[in-house]
Order: sequence, then structure tokens, then C-alpha cells
Amino acid sequence: MLTEPRRRAFLSAMQVVHWLPRAELPFAAPSRPELLLPVAPVEDLDFDVLPPAPGNEKPIAPQARSAERPKIEIPRPGSGPKPAVKAVEAEAQPAPPRPAPVPPPRFALQLLRAGSCLLLVELATGQPFQSRDPSYLLLKDMLRAAGLPDAPQIIGEPVCWPLLVRGNMDQGPEAARDFVQGFVQARLEDAPCTCLWLVGLPAVRFAANADAQAYYQTLKLDGLGDAWVLPGLELLMDEPQRKADVWKAMRQLMARWKSVE
Repeated sequence: MLTEPRRRAFLSAMQVVHWLPRAELPFAAPSRPELLLPVAPVEDLDFDVLPPAPGNEKPIAPQARSAERPKIEIPRPGSGPKPAVKAVEAEAQPAPPRPAPVPPPRFALQLLRAGSCLLLVELATGQPFQSRDPSYLLLKDMLRAAGLPDAPQIIGEPVCWPLLVRGNMDQGPEAARDFVQGFVQARLEDAPCTCLWLVGLPAVRFAANADAQAYYQTLKLDGLGDAWVLPGLELLMDEPQRKADVWKAMRQLMARWKSVE
């Protein structure tokens, strides 16, 4: 049984200033009237009261245990701030897929000379001109109408693209354009011309870097001079109405090569 001094010592250690017993305590001091007033209910506390050690007159303060103990984060070796999620996602993103390689274009071109003009003509079949080919006969008629020799001189072998069937050489459109332009420019250095005829879409595309919208027009090309753009011989035979446009443009250009002769 606790005496009054020991009881007060326990209460002081628990920082209890005002208290009211549930029953009459023996050897307790008389209660003060103001302490008998009703008070707001408080949460019950669970106390572990340790008995005093023998021979130690100083009372031991009881320890109060709360229902929930605060959690303390203890840093561990190797733990550090996590990197930003966006940075991790950026590194984890796969590289964009590479564009599929462009297949090499396929065409055959023949270079000819007629008077003061050079002609880069599409070979629709991929084979050199034969004397009885309808396309070659049409070309002779066009040269005759233009006032040029109707027996053009064939210069070199046909330019057939792609150059190689196998290998790792770049044979895409850009490489084909560089090759054709370099080939024609080399022939112009050997013998200049007054006008370069580009006959057929492959000749127009890879020598002048143009398309079918440029048909019947004259273009000024770097390193190649003036070039006259014409549809292919096969197209002129399939669509004879185009011959009128060829003849109309030809009459405006004939003075260029006739004045040389």
C-alpha cells in the first residue's frame, strides 16, 4: 500500500497535477472541494510501475506506454534519394526504330550525241537501241524535225542502275542522282553541247532532280547547262497527243542548236 508521499511522487513523475481517487485512500490527505468538480473524460493510460529497488529511497518514475509508438526512420548504408521517375523513364525508353532502307531505283539510260546536242534517253526495256526498234525510229523522227542529224552517235555503254546486284554499296536515289549527274558532266567536259535533252522520267529525275511536272520546259542545271525535259519515247507512242506539246516547245528551242551549225 502506497503512502501519501510516495503516491505524490508517482503522480509528479507522471506530470499529474490534479487527480481524484475512485475510492477513499488510506493515509491520504483530505480532498479539496474544487477537485470534486466533473472533468472531461481522458484516455486511459497503461502504466508499468516498477517496484523500488532495495536500499534506494529515491522513487523510480513509472513509464507510460502509448497505444501507438512513433516510427523512426533509420538510414541504412547504401540508401539514398531515389532518382527522378522521369529520368529513369527517359533512360528506359528504347531508341526510335531506324527507318527502313530505301530500295535502289531501277532504270537504264543511254547517252547519245546529235550535232551540238546531247541526249540522255530512257531505255524502257533496259536493252540498247536497235535500228528497227519503234522507240528508236521515233527518236530519229524527232531529231529530223529538230534539224539535227537523225543518226545519233551512241556514247559509251548504257547506264544501268543499280550498278551492283550484291554488296554493301549505297545504291539509293541520292547515290543514283550523283552518279548520273557526274557521268553526264564528265561527257560535257570532253565535248560541250548547246542543249541537253532529258528524255524519260528517270533521266529527268536523276539528272535534273525534277519530275513529270517539268515536261516540255527548259531547266538550267548546275554543271550541266541548259536541259530540255521531255516525256519518254514509250509514253509518246502510247499517248500520241503529247507529240503536239513536244513540237510546240521544239520550235521555240530550235534556234539554239541551229545557230551553232
